[in-house]
Parts: sequence; C-alpha cells; structure tokens
Amino acid sequence: MKRILLLCMSLVLVFGIIAGCSSKDTTSKSGGESGSGDDVVTLNFFQFKVEIADQLQEMIKEFEAEHPNIKIKLETVGGGADYGAALKAKFASGEEPDIFNNGGFKELELWKEKLADLSGEPWVEHVLPIGKVPMTDEDGKLYGMPVNLEGYGFVYNKDLFEEAGITEPPATIDELKDAAKKLEAKKITPFSAGYGEWWVIGQHLLNIPFAQQEDPDAFIAGLYDGSEKIVGNEKFKQFKEVLDAELKYANDNPLTTDYNTQVTLFASGETAMLQQGNWTENMITEINPEINMGFLPISISNDDSADRLPVGVPNNWVLNKNSEHLEEAKTFLEWMVSSETGKRYITEEFAFIPAFDNIEPNGLGDLGQSILDYSKEEKTIPWTWFKWPDGANKEFAATIQEYAAGKIDYDTVLERFQQTWDNLK
Repeated sequence: MKRILLLCMSLVLVFGIIAGCSSKDTTSKSGGESGSGDDVVTLNFFQFKVEIADQLQEMIKEFEAEHPNIKIKLETVGGGADYGAALKAKFASGEEPDIFNNGGFKELELWKEKLADLSGEPWVEHVLPIGKVPMTDEDGKLYGMPVNLEGYGFVYNKDLFEEAGITEPPATIDELKDAAKKLEAKKITPFSAGYGEWWVIGQHLLNIPFAQQEDPDAFIAGLYDGSEKIVGNEKFKQFKEVLDAELKYANDNPLTTDYNTQVTLFASGETAMLQQGNWTENMITEINPEINMGFLPISISNDDSADRLPVGVPNNWVLNKNSEHLEEAKTFLEWMVSSETGKRYITEEFAFIPAFDNIEPNGLGDLGQSILDYSKEEKTIPWTWFKWPDGANKEFAATIQEYAAGKIDYDTVLERFQQTWDNLK
C-alpha cells in the first residue's frame, strides 16, 4: 500500500495529475479509499431484505448525489438464501461489511463484539420505545436502528361486522366470542383459519400466552432454568379459549388451509376475520380494493391487558465498529431517517411502517395505520419466538394441529408444549 501511495505521489509531482491517485489502487480492506479531505470512500452494505433491494439501490443513488464523497456498494442475500451463513462467511474471509442486518435478542448477543454502539446518535431520540427493544443490551446501550415495524392480530372486515350488528370492535375474549356468534347468525363465516401453516399457529398464535405474561422475559428465562412451567400457567390455560373459538367458528378444513387460501377467503368477503399481519395488506387490497378493515387483538382473557397487538421489529441496521469509515456509515443511517428523501423511501417506496416518531407514515393502508396507532399508544405485546429454543415453533404447531384434529385433549397439549421446551432448550 505504501509503495502504491509513493508511486501515486511521484506521478502527481511529475505530471501534476491529481486524479492519478484514485480509487482502485488505494482501496482499503473495507472497500473505501485511503486518505482524507476530498477523497471518496466506499461503504459495503450487506443486507437481506430482497423485497426492497431495487428501491434501496435507488435510495442509495440519491444519497450519493447529496454526498459525493461517499459511495455505497449494495449487496443483497436473501429470498431463501441463508443470510446468516453468508454474513459469517464475509467476516471469516476478511470482507467485513460496514453496514449489515441483525435481528436482535440472541443475534445481538452473538454479534455484539462486532457492532458499533449507536446510543449517542441523533436519531435515537425519535425511535419508538418498541423499536429499541431488540437491540438494547443489559447495560442500556443501543446497537441497531430498527428497519421498520410489523404487527399482527385478527384482521377484521368492518362492513361485515356492521352487517352483523357489531357496533364496537371486540377487545376481550368474551366480546370476540359474542361477535363470532352474531356473524354466524347472519350466515357469515367468522374466522379464516390457516392451520395448515406451522408459523401461523406455532409461532404467531402461540406467541400470545408467552407475550401476555406479566414479565415475558422473566417467564421465558424461568422456562429455561426450570423455575417456570407451561403446565399450570394461567395464560396458557386461557389460550384454550381463543383456540377453541377460532376452530369452532372457522372456515371448512382449517387444517388443510394454507396461507394463500386463508388470505383469499378473507379478501373475497367469505370470512370476517383473519389471523395475520399487516404484510397481507397488498394481497388483500389487490383482490378487494374497496375493503374496509382494521385490527383486533387476539384476546385470551377479559382483562384490560387483552387489548394489545403483537408488534415487533423484524430486523435492524447495524454498523461494523471496526469499519474504517464508521462516521460515513453513521451519516448514511442518519440521512435515511432524517432527510425528506430517506423518509419518503421508507414510507412510500419500501411501504414500511416507520419505527420513528419523526417520520409521517404517508400512504399507509388500513392495517399499517392500525399497527402504528397501537404502537404510539404503547398498546403492544412483544414477539417472543426469537427467544424460544430452536425448532420449538414447528413442534408446537404439530401439537396444535393434533388438537385441532381432535386427536388429543388440551391437558395433553400443555404437556407436549412443556416436553418440547425441555427437550430443545
């Protein structure tokens, strides 16, 4: 490197061609150029959200136009490919990215020694409280910027509810059952149940009794050390109520109903409620552009705490603390959530629910707006499956499917849940 720099300096002296000492010969290991002042640096951005890859590239072009001394090389690995394995390979080979993704919680623990502390960045004060949770360590330091917010519950058709004489959206389990009875009396199938999908029931639905614990983290820690049990736990006893209600008032053959069928049944007006998230919005409105819908909580009790939506951060942007261009990487993150251009891309081009109170959610549909409203009111419960033993979600789903098929009773369900946890923890 020194020889190359000396050669370039000699050329400058001899020929007076400053441009002779440019990019390729002075590229550093992190992809930028050596030197300071007006030199251009290159940031390596390694991310996995394939659904926004094209839009992200366009946003980067606009950032580069405003910051001519910073270039960003975007690489996307996802859509079925193993991003985690690819990221580890990058670090093992010495091609460490400057900006990458981290899911938080256990993944934060795994990568923390590589991550820059972002606690002092100007955008932090605008992050919604729920957006800080996955990437905040036990010392209160924040290591990631939330990509967006997502949430789920029972999506409901407001017009069908009105047709059935339901004037207030049900917030408790008894109100939910009462609404289902009124819908059925009007010959409207209450629930679109996709029990053929393991993640719908073994992850999203079963998250509810975990997330409704007084202290979900303490409960999960207790399951790991043996001081807590699923069997006998009040929230898991209550979970039977919503499980039974959905199965009783569901579409035909819920056990063979997949995601596409489940969403299509609801979107076409054949059912009044759908246990899914805001990610279904585009699919629903493509089928039925005039649908009037919102979210209901997946309530398991009549407590005030039942009126909560599970909302979480699907992923985070993080910075390599060993990056030679850490300040430039911080500049990019700040621009993304503070400039009008960056905000527009997040809401309009990425179609994200922003995790920031300074970003107006332009163009959000009914479901996205509902998730944002619950988040701002702090009427949310967490996504806990990130903290479960690896593989437990699929085994939980298999147990729920056996119950739905009438092969086992509910006491056996709880015993199976406990066995799964103990075997895999």
